Amino acid sequence: MVPEGWEMVIGLEVHTELKTTTKMFCGCANAFGAEANTNICPVCLGLPGSLPVLNVRAVDLAMAIGLALHATIAPSTFHRKNYFYPDMPKDFQISQYDLPINKGGYLDLPDGSRVTIERAHLEEDTGKSTHLGGSGRLQGADHSLVDYNRSGVPLVEIVSGPDMRSAAQARAYAAQLRGILIATGASDGRMEEGSMRIDANVSVRREGDGLGTRCEIKNLNSLRSLQRAIDFEADRQVHLIEGGGVVRQETRHWDEVRGETSTMRVKEEAEDYRYFREPDLVDLAPDAAWQERIRGSLGAMPAERRSVLLARLSEPNAAQLDALDVVIDLGLDELVLAAIDADIEPPLALARAANELAAAVERVGSLAPSAFVETLAMEQRGELSATQAKTVLLEVLEHGDSPRAVAATKGFEQLSSDSLGAIVGEVLVEHPEEWARYREGDEKLAQFFIGQVMQRTRGQANGKAVVAELRARR
Repeated sequence: MVPEGWEMVIGLEVHTELKTTTKMFCGCANAFGAEANTNICPVCLGLPGSLPVLNVRAVDLAMAIGLALHATIAPSTFHRKNYFYPDMPKDFQISQYDLPINKGGYLDLPDGSRVTIERAHLEEDTGKSTHLGGSGRLQGADHSLVDYNRSGVPLVEIVSGPDMRSAAQARAYAAQLRGILIATGASDGRMEEGSMRIDANVSVRREGDGLGTRCEIKNLNSLRSLQRAIDFEADRQVHLIEGGGVVRQETRHWDEVRGETSTMRVKEEAEDYRYFREPDLVDLAPDAAWQERIRGSLGAMPAERRSVLLARLSEPNAAQLDALDVVIDLGLDELVLAAIDADIEPPLALARAANELAAAVERVGSLAPSAFVETLAMEQRGELSATQAKTVLLEVLEHGDSPRAVAATKGFEQLSSDSLGAIVGEVLVEHPEEWARYREGDEKLAQFFIGQVMQRTRGQANGKAVVAELRARR
């Protein structure tokens, strides 16, 4: 997306809220969507005399993230990061500075490239400001409301190296990282709820030059926004430099509607935050036994699970690869593997998992693998049409009945070959032109005839059987 001779340099800072029951330093509930300013106490409001107590579950999850990213777990300390925003009640954030809990690490991407991880440290979240009137931003708003429910929610900030060279690569990194956060149980990855937020550091340089001046795009809350914002910002910087201007280090806002970034503030440096060690918290040094307990609790990560499933596919096409990614992201791969082990064709198992199961993923936990396999086996044998199999699967998800019982209740009975042949014959008589073109080799018309037969049989015909009948008559 940048002109020839130019190169993007991208690093991401990913903030993920941790799936703990309570907040980072107090006993208030960590719950999204509660009534404003109900999950608060003197500690997360920073009232005089209140003291923080570290949430051990947050430490567990932070170490799980670090281990999944091949990082080194190290003795760490907490610092006060001082800044003055309305949604930061203490006027400082408890974070980790020069001694983070996770140092180093890496994440390998599907394209074979490796993105280094500089650090993944613990900190607390801020409150949330809502600006009313105008554009919904601070500038031009009539007034603002502050909800402190989010203040003090545990966060891990994952900082990558400046290793990405395109917006598409940055998107792939964020998607892979989101999968790891979900797989470790550290986060639900719901970007639309703010559980995962991304700051993108973007600079450009002429090929062969050193690093340019970076700008940080704040709080991107979707993978689409991430890619669009990076492309716009890189293009803006190139045109600025080519026009004789100079890129200023600053923090920028992404406007999704306008599709452009704009200045928020001149970028702060570390000294502007006046870091100093948090006097009310002791150093954190997880021993080897603690680390091994967390390591032993980790299952296979998405990349490994993807490789296992990919090995069961024969020359997958683009649609199947997309379905595979959905299945891995939603944790449905064990069901797909169970179906493949039961001799279900892999493309069929993938399609049903990535579509029907994904659409009702909140109920999949109650689905027995045997019920999934039985439904697909009935479809594969021609006892159910594709439409019928989808209906049966959704009914099984909803009520837990056996697939065969659902099929019987719905009246999904296989048409006899004689009755199917008679119906196909009637359709061909009524559509002689289409039949002539099909006989001359226009295979796309098979779908037309399948549709016609399905209408007459109210969806009870099997598409494969219809195609077999057509070919027999050709």
